[in-house]
Amino acid sequence: MMTSKKELIALQFPFFEDQYEENFQKLISHIKKTPTGSVVVAPELCLTNFSFDKMQEAADFGQIALETLKELSYDKVIAFTLTEKIEDKFYNSAKILHNGKVVHSQPKAKLFKFGDEDKYFQPGDEENIKIVEVDGVRYAILICFEIRFIKFWERLQGADIILIPALWGKLRKEQFEAITKSMAIINQAFVIASDSSNSDMASSSGIITPFGEEFRDDSSEYITLSADLKEIKKMRRYMDIGIS
Repeated sequence: MMTSKKELIALQFPFFEDQYEENFQKLISHIKKTPTGSVVVAPELCLTNFSFDKMQEAADFGQIALETLKELSYDKVIAFTLTEKIEDKFYNSAKILHNGKVVHSQPKAKLFKFGDEDKYFQPGDEENIKIVEVDGVRYAILICFEIRFIKFWERLQGADIILIPALWGKLRKEQFEAITKSMAIINQAFVIASDSSNSDMASSSGIITPFGEEFRDDSSEYITLSADLKEIKKMRRYMDIGIS
């Protein structure tokens, strides 16, 4: 690893289908106050929300916003999802940005049928769920509903930091907290969970350490933890379950 110290940041703010520009400016304002070298996760579809009735407009806006967000990633890692059109089909695509580039793109493989996602989005390839190394740190990302699938947890083993952009409903708030905490413990990794704070969403965003310590704050749009990545190796030595 290049450095053992990282500022981990989970963003948690409301965003709406009819306020694309306002959503974007909110995201930009938070990213601009993050320190150099930080890792920032924003909620799922934070630019446009689902926007099922105007998918093309959402996809077009996402591509414009992406160019600005790449510029903001020169000294940090930024993760979020957006509506993306690929070969005439729409995807809910996670992006990891660093140094002005998209270093990883991962369309959501498991769509939430209760929310009608499967009627509007194409599922991505599960093979895209993998560990990506950036400056010596190993990252992996799961999008909201995907965290329920144990088979994906196995694909993340060995990641140092797991990124979770989410639009997770309030009715299943306790489940979101339990799953994200368990993921950190089982994978012996830091987890950054970023959920919407819309009135019908769970919030519950935060950072969980490899030891299972939780840092959450439903009242804040900006949750941060100065993390020592040495905790990962320490936990894996202390509780050796075969993760290197």
